[in-house]
Amino acid sequence: MEKKAPEEKAREVEGLDIPGVYVEWVPERFYPFGKLASHLLGFVAPSDEDVGENGRYGLEELYNEQLTGIRGEIRDGDIRPPRPGKDLILTVDPNIQLEAERILQDLVREHSAKSGSVIVEDPKTGRILAMGSFPNFDPNSYSKFDLSDFLNPVAQHIYEPGSVFKIITMAAGLDSGKVSPETTFYDTGKLELNKRVIRNWDLKANGAVTMSNIIEKSINTGAAFVQRQTGEEIFTRYVQEFGFGDKTGVDLPGELKGDLRRLSPESPAIAFATASFGQGVAVTPIQMINAFAAIANGGRLMRPYVNAEMKPKELGRPIKEETAQEVIKMMVSAVDKAGVAKIKGYAVAGKTGTAQVPEKGGYSDTRFVNTYVGFGPASNPKFVILFKLDEPAGTSLAGATVVPAFRDLAQFAFNYYNIAPDRLKE
Repeated sequence: MEKKAPEEKAREVEGLDIPGVYVEWVPERFYPFGKLASHLLGFVAPSDEDVGENGRYGLEELYNEQLTGIRGEIRDGDIRPPRPGKDLILTVDPNIQLEAERILQDLVREHSAKSGSVIVEDPKTGRILAMGSFPNFDPNSYSKFDLSDFLNPVAQHIYEPGSVFKIITMAAGLDSGKVSPETTFYDTGKLELNKRVIRNWDLKANGAVTMSNIIEKSINTGAAFVQRQTGEEIFTRYVQEFGFGDKTGVDLPGELKGDLRRLSPESPAIAFATASFGQGVAVTPIQMINAFAAIANGGRLMRPYVNAEMKPKELGRPIKEETAQEVIKMMVSAVDKAGVAKIKGYAVAGKTGTAQVPEKGGYSDTRFVNTYVGFGPASNPKFVILFKLDEPAGTSLAGATVVPAFRDLAQFAFNYYNIAPDRLKE
């Protein structure tokens, strides 16, 4: 018996009119957009009982019962008619999804990267406007792809985020009152703790710097200074309140919690210092963008979701609104001074991250993960965008890869949603 045979073959066999050989025409799931949003959607496959089909991976798996309905049956002489399944309406904007995946695919190919992901979220509600990863797969012909291709990297893979985590560190220091925007720090270019030395990514010493300079120049020793001023226990509490180390609650199957094991009371000081700039802690991309969304919306951590029937749900308030505004101001300054993500007419907030890939008890000198998370307009954010690029070839810096990708998608979103500029004097 052959299932899902090509139509031409089925008609050919049917035309032979062979006794005992039958062709049965049955409806089946078809994905008209092919690979688009495949990790988010998943696919349907024959059930284990070989009766009908069940959802596998993604939303097809999570909402299988709702989508499938109830098969009819005869029990004790009574006929129980089938009940059709219900439609699932998503928060995803098809045009944002299409443009986000186009930019992501070009990004991965241009830099010969291993893989990449993109997410767009509404910071006020937690609604996911786009979510995609590359390489992807075609749910219409899933059997041609490896099982590893079906896991959603946005929620089912963890990684060390690098310098994007400095925003969380700075928010913790400011909100706890352990540092202020006026606090200064003298950077010698290195910090020795537990017989290990922390250096800046560019190996430079910056001298006297402000808290804003730490974000603008992405100073590792500066982030460690803020963490040490904040204290290990308080720092860890803020990291957890931003949602790290726990599931976000997004309606996707198999979501991971990340890994904060190094932030334990028994850990040495160096573990907390390196965590301040995103090394030694592991997160999912959905956790990372959701934490930035909490800063964008004034300090409210929302549950991300993709089922449009769900309602916005506040999970907590990791920081005060005034703290969020202080951090946003620093992020806008970082974008303005770097220039790469700057968009005429708009105040844009963002932060880069270039993280070394862990290997053999240490870190690779040749393999990196680039992340950029940003939002706009900064005065009243309408969207947050995360781009993640795994192991690009030939360059290690996020500023040359994911930042231009963010700028292109942000410009598209400003135009598509007809968002009014908040910098009219530029």
